[in-house]
Amino acid sequence: MARLFSLAAISFFFLAFQAVAGSSLPVTRSIGAPVGFGAACAKYKWLCGRMAAQQRNDGAGIALLQKINRAVNLRIIPAEDRPPSHGDVWSLPVAGRGDCEDYALQKMKDLIEAGFPSNRLALSVVIGPHDQNHVVLIARTDGGDYVLDNLTSAVRLWRTTGYTFLATQDFQSRTGWRVTLA
Repeated sequence: MARLFSLAAISFFFLAFQAVAGSSLPVTRSIGAPVGFGAACAKYKWLCGRMAAQQRNDGAGIALLQKINRAVNLRIIPAEDRPPSHGDVWSLPVAGRGDCEDYALQKMKDLIEAGFPSNRLALSVVIGPHDQNHVVLIARTDGGDYVLDNLTSAVRLWRTTGYTFLATQDFQSRTGWRVTLA
């Protein structure tokens, strides 16, 4: 009986882990893009277009995600990139400085240039630390959706971030956004 209970407990743990490890960020209906995204789409063709890419296994893909996340986080100095009166400007970092969406854009650009499929990358607006809106990059792998964040060098599964996800760029229709609420 004890063996049966142990086997059941291990099976339950394994299945629960699989559900978290292999989960994709849930999305629902369409929603308007965040302020600043449309201008960035017009400026950076790679942001909203489809780029040819190499197929990678998850191990190589995650290693690339970790490498790019660390490199960009070390290369950019956190700073607000706009005067408050001009609204939110989404751009690549300027003079080595940028805010959260600038980090996310730079990571997306670097990953696409390194051969990561553009249709497996999406920006996401979350409620981050101190209950403020924050932008991160989501990378979809066969093992689940991973978050690349300027606030940490760790690349983590979306469920383990502690963030509330509000809206995410559509992985397939790159100019569209979807409600997340997860």
